[in-house]
Amino acid sequence: MSETAVLLCGHGSRDPDAIVEFEMAAAALRSRLQRDFATGYLEFARPTIQEGLGGLMARGARHILAVPGMLFAASHVKNDLPWEMNSFMAENPGIEVRLGRDLAIDPKLLTAAAERIAAAAPHERADTVLVVVGRGTNDPDANSNIAKITRMLWEGMGFGWAETAFSGVAHPRVDAALDRAARLGFRRIVVFPYFLFTGVLVKRIYAQTDIVAARFPEIEFVKALYLRDHPEVINAFAERIAEFDGGDPSMNCQLCKYRTRIVGYEGDIGLPQQAHHHHVRGGDHRHEHHHHDHPHEHR
Repeated sequence: MSETAVLLCGHGSRDPDAIVEFEMAAAALRSRLQRDFATGYLEFARPTIQEGLGGLMARGARHILAVPGMLFAASHVKNDLPWEMNSFMAENPGIEVRLGRDLAIDPKLLTAAAERIAAAAPHERADTVLVVVGRGTNDPDANSNIAKITRMLWEGMGFGWAETAFSGVAHPRVDAALDRAARLGFRRIVVFPYFLFTGVLVKRIYAQTDIVAARFPEIEFVKALYLRDHPEVINAFAERIAEFDGGDPSMNCQLCKYRTRIVGYEGDIGLPQQAHHHHVRGGDHRHEHHHHDHPHEHR
């Protein structure tokens, strides 16, 4: 087995459907690689990140390329994953673990998003409002990425209007955004969850869409599929792995609230990189707490 291996790092979910879909994407990525490959999860699922790393090491890996299976660099990618990597290297001298970039705003993902939306709304987009729903965090850099994606899809696909909404933490929330969109005077509303995989949040977004749709029978509400294992998603993951061979795959920290003074978040500069998921590694919920960055009730 090659001495250089790849670990795809997932968040994990209480919803088994989410894990199945993550593993589907992982299997598609595995088939593209000529290296040992494993998955690992921050919380709610096995194997944990540490178990995934340990398995690769046991099979002979000495250099491990860890790729975040996450859309944006909020605190999971900025804090939790570096902590996991550093902890593993501290306990296993001689093993190098390098952490790659989040998927971020990527042309491949925009293509995947556009194809999901086009499948749901192939015609008459000038009479349609596009509502893009993101995860929502208390990191304005991550949240503003969703607004940018909304704008690019709006202009690129010719919708009459577009709104950005969030499933939790940030505003506007899904029901408020849909209620407002329904009052704009358009005939159709397309709801697109900008998520990689299903789970508690995506299912809630679709359920909230049904509730609002029942109140506005004169408007057609359309639910577009999230990104899932679209071929361009797999291509984007493969590109993140390839970046390891072409230089330093550093994330964009230009607007990171942990590195730079950002309006309203001045107190977060220089916070130590630490994990918040020891209590639920592998799915152990017994000592669950609710950190303000990761409201587990939304997962």
